[in-house]
Amino acid sequence: MAAKGSRPQKPWSMYPALHEQVQALLDDEGLQFIFHTNDEDVGVVRHYDTRVMGRFVCRNAFCKTGGWSSKIIAITVRLYSPREYNARVYHQRCRDCGSISRPVLDESSYTERITYRLKKWSGIRQSEPEYFQGHSRRPHSRGLCEGCKAGLLHRKNYKWIYTVVWNLSQ
Repeated sequence: MAAKGSRPQKPWSMYPALHEQVQALLDDEGLQFIFHTNDEDVGVVRHYDTRVMGRFVCRNAFCKTGGWSSKIIAITVRLYSPREYNARVYHQRCRDCGSISRPVLDESSYTERITYRLKKWSGIRQSEPEYFQGHSRRPHSRGLCEGCKAGLLHRKNYKWIYTVVWNLSQ
């Protein structure tokens, strides 16, 4: 649990340090993007909800959970004009104590997912990405996932459905 007097944690984070890896993958197509450091919905042209993989560590000193991995970490990729983007990566709560945890991302899944979306929005034709193989030890717990609480991931017919929202006002 949070220490007494500490301010509540946000249910998501951004990872601007991974922009250099994203940009390296975009260079193949001659695309240049800037990471939009302001975490705001104002000015969003498009956004897309998807998922990445990573690992969580419970920060509660009194909790005996060492951590857990997840193949379903919700993210929202947002496009701003001109040629800027960012991504909210949603946190998860510990199954044992309920403390919120920020993920340590699988950098490959994050950079590939962001790059795919930016190329698609730039009109570059590409094959659909392969989604993660294998099975988790436990099913995804919607009640512990901050992305699910925000309504990002939906489960239907045992396949993950991704919601694309276009800002038609632009």
